[in-house]
Amino acid sequence: MSGADARPVALVTGSSRGIGLAAAEALAREGFAIAVNGPAEDVELQAAVARIAALGVPVVAAAFDVTDISAHDRHLAGIEAALGPLTTLVNNAGVGVMQRGDLLEVSEESWDRCQAVNSKAVFFLSQAFARRLLARERSELFHAIVNVTSSNAVAVAVQRAEYCASKAAAAMVSKALAVRLGPEDIAVYDVQPGLIATDMTAPVIEAYARRAADGLTLFPRVGQPEDMGRIIASLASGRFPYTTGQVISADAGMLVPRF
Repeated sequence: MSGADARPVALVTGSSRGIGLAAAEALAREGFAIAVNGPAEDVELQAAVARIAALGVPVVAAAFDVTDISAHDRHLAGIEAALGPLTTLVNNAGVGVMQRGDLLEVSEESWDRCQAVNSKAVFFLSQAFARRLLARERSELFHAIVNVTSSNAVAVAVQRAEYCASKAAAAMVSKALAVRLGPEDIAVYDVQPGLIATDMTAPVIEAYARRAADGLTLFPRVGQPEDMGRIIASLASGRFPYTTGQVISADAGMLVPRF
């Protein structure tokens, strides 16, 4: 397909479950072809691909580790060979801390793991994606990078300090990308989820739900991956024209200053 008939194509990292899968499904419902990503050993990857295929859009499994920087361009080329030119990158893949606790006890291994997945991979995969876009003649479709960071990019969770630092770095990467790519007509957004019910938050989600009900969030509930998916799909579909560099605080008003 080309020109007016072209279909948008999105790579969603970490999309075999949770927010990533919800984003992939929401984008598929918008008519995007989807590259579903997870590590090669991810047993949920094929099930996620089947769920997207059931929505009637082209889909491919993109089984690679986002921290393998040297392989980014090869994997992007493979996705484009299968689905057509990429228009959209959703950097969703992320990891939590290896152990919650006193920041004075944080290990170098946990720090490096958070930085490698949550910020370094975001920077270099976005770089490889942007280079591909700038090297070719693009269609009139909307082109965007949507980074999924966290409310912890700005709000401290002292028992997860290394996670907070990595998400703050990713938030700055989003701003830098927006400045560099704005003149190229590529939009960049930073979605910062708050209390969302995912595998990562499963051990503490009941406590979060109680805090939400007690007023931590302005809407007295925790969020669902589908909430984030709809936000991501709306941004990636260009329904917020003349915007780039925005932070979307998808946290039910949790960080609104209050007395």
